[in-house]
Amino acid sequence: MEFNGSSPFPEGVISFLDTDLYKLTMQCAILKYFPAVQVTYAFNNRTPEKKLSRAAFLWLQTQISKLHNIALSNDELRFLQTTCTYLNQSYLNYLKEFRLDPRNQIDATFKADNDTGKDDDLGEVNLIVKGLWVETILYEIPLLALTSEAYFRFMDTDWTYDGQEEKAYAKGMRLLEAGCVVSEFGTRRRRDYHTQALVFRGLVKAKKEGERTGLTGKISGSSNVHLAMRFGIPPIGTVAHEWFMGVAAITEDYENATLKALDYWVGCFGAGVLGIALTDTFGTPVFLRSFNQPVPCLTTAEVNAATEGDVQAKTFAEVFTGVRQDSGDPRTFVKLMREFYDENGISEKKTIVFSDSLNIDLCLEYKRISDAAGFNTTFGIGTFFTNDFVHQSTGKKSTPLNIVIKLSSAAGHAAIKISDNIGKNTGDKETVDKVKKDLGYVEKAWKGGDESTRWGKEEDAAEK
Repeated sequence: MEFNGSSPFPEGVISFLDTDLYKLTMQCAILKYFPAVQVTYAFNNRTPEKKLSRAAFLWLQTQISKLHNIALSNDELRFLQTTCTYLNQSYLNYLKEFRLDPRNQIDATFKADNDTGKDDDLGEVNLIVKGLWVETILYEIPLLALTSEAYFRFMDTDWTYDGQEEKAYAKGMRLLEAGCVVSEFGTRRRRDYHTQALVFRGLVKAKKEGERTGLTGKISGSSNVHLAMRFGIPPIGTVAHEWFMGVAAITEDYENATLKALDYWVGCFGAGVLGIALTDTFGTPVFLRSFNQPVPCLTTAEVNAATEGDVQAKTFAEVFTGVRQDSGDPRTFVKLMREFYDENGISEKKTIVFSDSLNIDLCLEYKRISDAAGFNTTFGIGTFFTNDFVHQSTGKKSTPLNIVIKLSSAAGHAAIKISDNIGKNTGDKETVDKVKKDLGYVEKAWKGGDESTRWGKEEDAAEK
């Protein structure tokens, strides 16, 4: 379906597919393994100086309530059946009948700094999500996208859509000319759906031009399933931190949680399917202790199938096609992964997906380093595509919100994320400290990891 740039898409979120693919894949796995687990999610604004007005919050509340009206269409179901064949029929049957219940599952509050009762009162927004994991997992991306849309609809309004398609095309061409393989990952912090659709038009145009002229780079897809469907490009994604956080909280076994989470994943989708592993939930070194272990579900299957002789099961590192780098120093990560694969005798060329606050210059730098180390290198670029604007009156950057929603508990136990950068620690501090000690986690800070200024400052000049 071609997008008409002159007709902005309706405000808010109106489709289950207007989300990241990994939300659907994780929901599929949760339905299989943890259908009765209760969870909570917590909202965090890492840019607290960016506040909403009461009017903006009321708009946000209205949009949240409308999520109850979303249902999977027949066209969307057919798209998932034909394109996302790893999603089993039991899950698709579930999703077809599924409805969100924001009235009972979301607690949205507004605390004014100086409460006069007026629409222009500024204040702090808080969002708490609670309910069954298999149901509430679909809230994170819409809530983040809606909060960002509220801010740029009511608070920072000194911007226009002018040039967004052209800017995306220019970015896409630079990346393709440099040989980069790129996916669009920008739903959660987009300015709004219309912006993301304009970006898509520009990237699709660059994709076609790159193919016409024989460029080695590729626009490989998007994490946004709805836009991938509309524009006829592949939806891209595998798994998020949430999966590892949830399994660890449920089992209360952080030493073995990564292995169990990986094993459940392979058990749900099969070996080599959705095969990019996210390494940093509890720190990459901790992850690698499990990644080099035999896959238990494959070991059992092979033993049962064997009639004689020893069975040598493959390890997770062999089964997975590669890894995703999402925190810490990418240079250190590449070196660590090269050493890991070499020490474990894995000669097959693996993939590294970089996805942490990227721009063109960083992509070019990381590609050079990763290619030199013998990896297939790809990039998931988000906010740099879908929330790159300037203030019309000054020409200075109009910076995005840095907002996150993370799993905060599962089965009554605190859920945490440690990552490879102290700035991305998430969850109950006492649990974070205990898990770090138990796992022998070595604290890391990275000069590029300041979460309050990941995409620049308001006084910065616009990037050329």
